Amino acid sequence: MVARTETFQGGLDDVRAFCTVVDLGTVTAAAASLRETKGSVSRRLSRLERALGTRLMARTSRAVSPTAEGLAFYAKAHESLALLDEAAETARDARTVPAGHLRLTTSIDFGIEVMPEIVASFRAAYPQITVEMLNTDARLDLAANRIDLALRLGGAEETGYRAVVLATLSVGLYAAPAYLLRRPAPADLAGLDAHDLILSRDRPGSGALPLTDGRGRTERIVLSPAIRVSDFATVHRLTLVGAGIGHIPSLVAARAVAAGQLVRVLAPWASRGAVLRAVTLAGRDLPARVQVFREHVRGALRLCGAHDGEPLSSDEYNQDL
Repeated sequence: MVARTETFQGGLDDVRAFCTVVDLGTVTAAAASLRETKGSVSRRLSRLERALGTRLMARTSRAVSPTAEGLAFYAKAHESLALLDEAAETARDARTVPAGHLRLTTSIDFGIEVMPEIVASFRAAYPQITVEMLNTDARLDLAANRIDLALRLGGAEETGYRAVVLATLSVGLYAAPAYLLRRPAPADLAGLDAHDLILSRDRPGSGALPLTDGRGRTERIVLSPAIRVSDFATVHRLTLVGAGIGHIPSLVAARAVAAGQLVRVLAPWASRGAVLRAVTLAGRDLPARVQVFREHVRGALRLCGAHDGEPLSSDEYNQDL
């Protein structure tokens, strides 16, 4: 059994030639269809018979016809070749036709606060593509977890993959209108001391927070948060219910700002946040479903004003990890 498997690794064309002879009835017709010589097709038949250890074709000086064993082999081989051709066509189409199942991963914050509308609009544009989202702060390996695309915030730390920068995020200060009715917005950065601040865990303790006004001026202010939490999603929710002024990524806050649920405080002061990258398997032949999703995310983020941090350098836009 092992020897036959090894023989057939190089014998697919021989099987195809045999099936073509059976279909067309003569070696001459099969050779013309396969664009080979009659001698080449005859050698393929003989090689296949030796590999199987049985005679598949009865040959005379005038014609060839399949034996009983040949007919039994043809029935299975013809079906298998049809399935193989279909599989090959599907694989070729995957590079050009956006369809199939898309498996992606991103952080919990981003997956909960930003991705729902993007995925919904993507499905409306490409209903033939199904989507599976894995929201986790763990950096899942793409190959091991059969992931088509990962949206990563932060530095490029993985090797063997391709990363394309989609956006650079800024982190601004926001408050709910109800909070600002009780405690009017500060007029300047120094006025933040009189407010309840909500910070995520990436600002532990009373550390200095760098804020820029977008014109090259940067101030580092020391903040003592009234509430400190583990993630931006919780900062966002606490800010929505009026617990204080939250330090929130612009993308996370964008929907609430548009709905009037949050107000930007001390604009344009903001921290430059992380770079968002789309990470995929290395190589240029990405499936079409991955390409169109990546570009859909890029377009959606641009509409949300994702590039409101410092300009990206040309090297940041495309990077092989």
